[in-house]
Amino acid sequence: MNKVILMGRLTRDAEIRYSQGESSTAIARFSLAVDRRFRRDNDEQTADFINCVAFNKTAEFLERFGRKGTKFVLEGRIQTGSYTNKDGQRVYTTDVVVENIEFAESKNSNGGDGYSGAGASAPSPSGAAGDGFMNIPDGIDEELPFN
Repeated sequence: MNKVILMGRLTRDAEIRYSQGESSTAIARFSLAVDRRFRRDNDEQTADFINCVAFNKTAEFLERFGRKGTKFVLEGRIQTGSYTNKDGQRVYTTDVVVENIEFAESKNSNGGDGYSGAGASAPSPSGAAGDGFMNIPDGIDEELPFN
């Protein structure tokens, strides 16, 4: 079984590209900073930076909401690969292929930094209920990958 679940913050805005051809596919690449649970004595690094890739509706969701600093929880699988670079050297890659992704906190939990530049259409946290769930604005439901 190949399954991974991660929770962390985007290290930069998700990079979105579209494939060529009749039915273009959205492809999102991003890096997730995942805090380590324990810190070793001489280790200054307290997080791992994990490369991720998402396709189709999930990639379109990241195009809209994948901003630096936003905290997400995702589910996917590890995929390894290799290629030969321009110097003729073999380069090995490891990515998490995202199958599901969702917000791990409300917009105001991190001071709103994760949504800088996201625009007015980003979901806002529920103020009245106080239940931790976000209200989704009308008209956005067909754009979400988890209908």
